[in-house]
Amino acid sequence: HHHYPLLQIVIVLGISSTSIILRAFFGHFTTSDYICASKKDNMNEKQQTLSAEFTITGHGLHLGKEATVTVKPAPENTGLIFSRTDLENTPQIPALSTFVESTFRGTTLKHKDATIATIEHLLSALYGMGVDNAFVEIDGPELPILDGSAYPFAEAIEKAGVVEQSAKREFIELNQPLSFKTQDGNSEFFIVPDDDFSLQVMVDYKDSYISHQYATLSHLESYKTEIAKSRTFVFLHELEMLHKNNLIKGGDLDNAIVIVGKKTTRQEIDHLAELFNKPTVDIIPEYGVLNNVDLYYPNETSRHKLLDLIGDLALLGKRIKGKVFATRPGHQANIEFITHLKKSIAGKMSFRVDLTKEPVMDINDIKKMLPHRPPFLLVDKIMEIGEDYIVGVKNITMNEPFFVGHFPEEPVMPGVLQIEAMAQTGGLLVLNGLDKNTQYSTYFMKIDNVKFKKKVIPGDTLIFHLKLNGPIRRGIVSMHGETFVNGQMAVEGDLVAMVTPIK
Repeated sequence: HHHYPLLQIVIVLGISSTSIILRAFFGHFTTSDYICASKKDNMNEKQQTLSAEFTITGHGLHLGKEATVTVKPAPENTGLIFSRTDLENTPQIPALSTFVESTFRGTTLKHKDATIATIEHLLSALYGMGVDNAFVEIDGPELPILDGSAYPFAEAIEKAGVVEQSAKREFIELNQPLSFKTQDGNSEFFIVPDDDFSLQVMVDYKDSYISHQYATLSHLESYKTEIAKSRTFVFLHELEMLHKNNLIKGGDLDNAIVIVGKKTTRQEIDHLAELFNKPTVDIIPEYGVLNNVDLYYPNETSRHKLLDLIGDLALLGKRIKGKVFATRPGHQANIEFITHLKKSIAGKMSFRVDLTKEPVMDINDIKKMLPHRPPFLLVDKIMEIGEDYIVGVKNITMNEPFFVGHFPEEPVMPGVLQIEAMAQTGGLLVLNGLDKNTQYSTYFMKIDNVKFKKKVIPGDTLIFHLKLNGPIRRGIVSMHGETFVNGQMAVEGDLVAMVTPIK
């Protein structure tokens, strides 16, 4: 369900065939062999932050307290970080799903004793407007509801400006479709692999005006014009329950759409008006407009569900490449889906390799750069190399000399040689940027946090991914290395080495 502010009403007509299409998709695929990938496509590959900070003040939806929010630029790889400036020591709360405390009528984060509520509209605007890194300072427990949409935040972001940073974005991308149904069976999600990000949402309420409604976002470039203005909504019959739960204290005629879903009497309307200390209304339709409000879109309710879903997806900490279909999404369902998605890609490759392509370095190129020789040359080719990362390949056969003694009846590649193979691959990344006329050697200085997760046996193809932890200083190199077999992590660890010229 939704976090729903208070009073406005909508008549939404039309039944979409999308529900039939989505139901045809769901159930066709199983959750197997998912890969988290980063590759070049139509999306911006670089991280972005704000060009300047901005400040917005307003009342929170549920607690009704005024709060001032200041959103500031942040360094690359920071992510989105909330901080409560009204609390001692200004505690910080990362905008990640692991910190979600509640999804009742909104998404609330908690870290230690600090909470921050109704975060989804700001997060949606930051995600939709392309901001990856930002500090969000707030002097209260809840973000302002403003007009019930993400548009004021999106406008402020656009005015402040967005600037590209040097670090690459990390994307979540699946090699195969993934489907998920919530435990209660009310909500379903489905992702189809794609080189871009798009969303399709279908809502289905037992109400004559929004029994079926559909919204789509084909490209994030359309977020501000097509999605951001959509306001939150609530059903008229829910208002008293919300009031009894001490919520929607900041709800108002200007920040919500109220939907009349069943026949309502004058007595019920007057009772609600008295509860919320609001003037009563003249129009009391069986289904209709409680107060005269013009909708921005005929399907504004489904567009707002899409808006909320984007805000919750920001809690992944990475952007998705894929077509996302959602039927009857809500905050609780969204977080369940995010948790399932994270579990599905855990331990999978964080990059994609096309082994049918020509390598950027073959074995002869490697021999020109590395002093190692058989039987201790443990990388066969390099498939990709960038400023701070490298992807290498080693094919394991029964002819490897170490299998003679490790072990005669159960051939297993020694873990220390897996680490050595990663180090040689990482050495090529460093040496690629040095004088090609000089020979160098690399020497281990430290190995930390090594975890072996899968046996490596004859017939396996090892995929190495090494990424610099920081700049190279005085020949000292620090890297994080990962090795994968069939998309599954076999070993990972942090490697520190020294690169010196061979005299």
